[in-house]
Amino acid sequence: MKDPSRQDPGDSTQGADACGVCGGDGRLDNAFGQTGRCPSCHGSGRRSDDGGMRDVTKTKASHHHPTNRAPVVEKQTWPTSASGVQIAGQIRDAPSLAADAKARLIREIIDHEATHGLCTQTFLKKLRKQLGSPASR
Repeated sequence: MKDPSRQDPGDSTQGADACGVCGGDGRLDNAFGQTGRCPSCHGSGRRSDDGGMRDVTKTKASHHHPTNRAPVVEKQTWPTSASGVQIAGQIRDAPSLAADAKARLIREIIDHEATHGLCTQTFLKKLRKQLGSPASR
């Protein structure tokens, strides 16, 4: 740092204009012997006019880009095909099945409809067998 008692007569960094961090020198020395520019005055030795604090918030419209993520699609909770709705109603009303088994079977119906478009006869027979009810047509 510069010794304030030895100011050059032509030095313009004297007095109130001198940087408070580096003392008007424009350089900072660390304990390892490295020298760098003063972060406050950026090496000029004069106090900066910006007040020391910089607004880093992103308030411009250009900073707010639309997201590229797909919107969240709500999960289907009930079958959509007529045969799927019918068998799901039978499963829901079955007193012999536990709640977790009912939820698993209804989820299977929804997944089957998602892949096949509707409930196939083979799939309906499989569900009725798990339900324990006779095949109704």
